[in-house]
Amino acid sequence: MARRVPQRAYGAVVVVALALGLPASARAQAASLAARTRAVELAYSLDRDEAITLMQRTVAEHPNDPAAHRTLASMALVDVLFERGTSTVDYALGSVTRQQIDLPKPSPALATLFTTSIEQARRLCERRLAANSRDVEALYELGAAHGMLVTYMAAVEGKVFAAFKAARAAYNAHERVLELAPERRDARLVVGTYRYAVGNLSMPVRWMAYLAGFGGDAKRGIGMIEEAATPGSDAQIEAQIALIIVYSRERRHDDALRVILDMQRRFPRNRLMWLEAGSTLLRAGRPAEAERYLADGLAMLDRDARPRMPGEESLWRYKSGAALVGLDRRDEARAQLDQAMGLAAQNWVRGRVRLERGKLADLEGRRQEAVAEYVEAARLCEGNNDPIGAAEARRLKGTAYRGRPAPGKDTSR
Repeated sequence: MARRVPQRAYGAVVVVALALGLPASARAQAASLAARTRAVELAYSLDRDEAITLMQRTVAEHPNDPAAHRTLASMALVDVLFERGTSTVDYALGSVTRQQIDLPKPSPALATLFTTSIEQARRLCERRLAANSRDVEALYELGAAHGMLVTYMAAVEGKVFAAFKAARAAYNAHERVLELAPERRDARLVVGTYRYAVGNLSMPVRWMAYLAGFGGDAKRGIGMIEEAATPGSDAQIEAQIALIIVYSRERRHDDALRVILDMQRRFPRNRLMWLEAGSTLLRAGRPAEAERYLADGLAMLDRDARPRMPGEESLWRYKSGAALVGLDRRDEARAQLDQAMGLAAQNWVRGRVRLERGKLADLEGRRQEAVAEYVEAARLCEGNNDPIGAAEARRLKGTAYRGRPAPGKDTSR
């Protein structure tokens, strides 16, 4: 199985293949792998246009490589999520079934690029499997393509139940990969993710999932994702992102932070990794550490001329303000929150800003004003995919804020 190589070795892969006089098919595979690896590095460094351009060129040069088409679809999906302002763990912690209400549809060009690329990857895999049903690489690529289609249908189109067929196809394909090649850590990502998800369902729904062919075991699922996230796995980056979300859901904030810091080192141009570090530390009840990461990230944001996510600056300002409220640095917090409210923002961010302004009012003895802020915060959060914020606003409406909660209490989305 071809394995991911360090960035410094991208070009060397192709050079060595040529120098060794490998067959044309092997040289093509090496060239495609090097391009795909580089494209992923570009995309997760926020150099999204370069990533798509590179993969479009790679697909033109290797039209029969399903991995190339699948990677191009992945780059398009990364672009779609970024342009909709949903490339954060915050968004993944909300309600999947309600997240489409206030979001724009993806651009027709990106939507078409994704769907045509994923369909071509699927067709190429099925053609290979018709000739050899034990083709492990084709099985892996088919499962990966279906898994990506599930993400698009659920996170972009909001078609959670319609994605069920593709989810089962992804799970079955990667289960088969693990039967034929147990050493394939990359195939553990899809299987582990679905096992974790099914393991967290209510018992009646879990039994329905079992009858449909899905295994369920949350602890085992996390372990499989962790294996997929180890160096040498072709799915390492995607698995690391999944782990950040899973660890955050499980309130394993130190583990989430460890993965984020590893990704910071790997992608130092990705300012969103500093936002994620600050957000994770806020969830852990550690505002002083959160404030340091957020201050560094805001400085990166100011220097970065590349496009921003819709509402990105307001999100940074809200997070910074929340950390400062936790540190009782009231004037600085108020300045950040006022800036956040004056910028374009999703309603859940506006709701969170209202929540923090209510805390400031409580700290300053303005209880009636605080209650009004909490009422509005609950309304905005409840209506925009933020049950955590809505619940916290309702709690503070009944019990005045007197200072930051004990470490480990999760009050940040």
